[in-house]
Amino acid sequence: MSLYYKSTRNSELKISASEAILKGLAPDGGLFVPEKLPVLDVSMAALKNMTYQETAYAVMKQFLTDFTEEELKDCIDKAYDGKFDTEEIAPLAKVGGDTYFLELFHGATIAFKDMALSILPHLMTTAAKKNHVENEIVILTATSGDTGKAALAGFADVEGARIIVFYPKNGVSKVQELQMTTQKGSNVEVCAIHGNFDDAQSGVKAIFEDQELAKELEEKGYQFSSANSINIGRLVPQVAYYVYAYAKLLANEEIGEGEEINVAVPTGNFGNILAAYYAKRMGVPIGKLICASNENKVLFDFFGTGTYDRNRGFVLTSSPSMDILVSSNLERLIYLITGEDDRKTKELMGGLTGDGNYTITEEMAKKLSDFEAGFATEEDTAECIRHIYEETGYVLDTHTAVAAYVCRQYRDKSGDGRKCVVASTASPYKFAKSVMTAIDGKYKAMDDLALLRELKTVSGVEMPQAIKDILDAKVLHTLECDADKMKETVKAFLMCEN
Repeated sequence: MSLYYKSTRNSELKISASEAILKGLAPDGGLFVPEKLPVLDVSMAALKNMTYQETAYAVMKQFLTDFTEEELKDCIDKAYDGKFDTEEIAPLAKVGGDTYFLELFHGATIAFKDMALSILPHLMTTAAKKNHVENEIVILTATSGDTGKAALAGFADVEGARIIVFYPKNGVSKVQELQMTTQKGSNVEVCAIHGNFDDAQSGVKAIFEDQELAKELEEKGYQFSSANSINIGRLVPQVAYYVYAYAKLLANEEIGEGEEINVAVPTGNFGNILAAYYAKRMGVPIGKLICASNENKVLFDFFGTGTYDRNRGFVLTSSPSMDILVSSNLERLIYLITGEDDRKTKELMGGLTGDGNYTITEEMAKKLSDFEAGFATEEDTAECIRHIYEETGYVLDTHTAVAAYVCRQYRDKSGDGRKCVVASTASPYKFAKSVMTAIDGKYKAMDDLALLRELKTVSGVEMPQAIKDILDAKVLHTLECDADKMKETVKAFLMCEN
């Protein structure tokens, strides 16, 4: 059965999975969603004996139906290989009696974005061939820290593609910035914008929606696509690791067949927790989806009040990848709870663009019962890192600590005793300063890069290759621009304008 994709703002639009991956964003500004959410056609009993690669195929074939078995398996094999420093790809670490950290940071850039961005370039180049695309594909990406490096690493020197990454100046960690600005590749550009992530994300979306620019670039042999989580080719691979996590708990006899688990996810742009929701809809026995926010708690407020409101102060936190006030992937969930009403979705998103807010109906709110939400202050996050380290010796990064704290708060408040998988989204090495300072205040005066070596001693975990690579690497990208000059920056990179 072929599964087609439609826009959240135009249900009449109908395209294949490969076309949706190539386009990234629908022409009307909507996000591509499957015309129906597929279900797994293999049992958990069978999945528990599968490798990560086999599990990924079992999940992704349900979504990407116009890829042949050979094409999809080839993409998967090229993605999940020696770039990951562990054979399991996404191992589960049991910490305490009933909490399991799904370590999604064993890829080339030590963050969960590797799980999808290792495969997206292969999906995209395969999709281009399938659709007889002759233009050079221009990957345009806004990042709050992790997507940028993972996308750069995935697309560097890929034939027929160029990539431009925008990140907020002073809005990412030192390690994140160095990972991007030292990136090699003849087809890559990195630019720091004077603004925050939402400014970068809004700028990228505006460029995608600029039909005049699209026509101008088409004449020069270019077409835009996205590596952000708005691309369905990013979202689908993320579903696989939640299926894999449940299957491994079953294989390790940590749960019984059919036993429900909860999933806690540190959440900014909403893609990672939406993938868990898709996994639940596919048939994985997941109870509650715990949406964890930092002090930019726009999602916490939304789930509590039914109003999404980005009109608030922007807080720079120790978990910068979550410093987001416009959670783009939430639109896909909104579309589902409207009953797949494209007009209502478009109206609500128009409110967000115009007034900066929207309010869902009571009927829509009732459809959010699968979700729980909480938030962690900076003090809560640091306390969680310190507490778990002192109790177990396990070291969390700041984003994972937000989710672990909110998970604990939810359990204490609700009495829900189900086992919980926490999405561990980054290596503590990526945020060494914040992590080490949380463990002991004496580290506050130390240099960021010096703390990397200290973290090795404290955690007992070898320094990842991704960190070793940047310690002496040369900075290659120093470009900066104002948020309202992103379009000109893109044109200059592509057309060699001065």
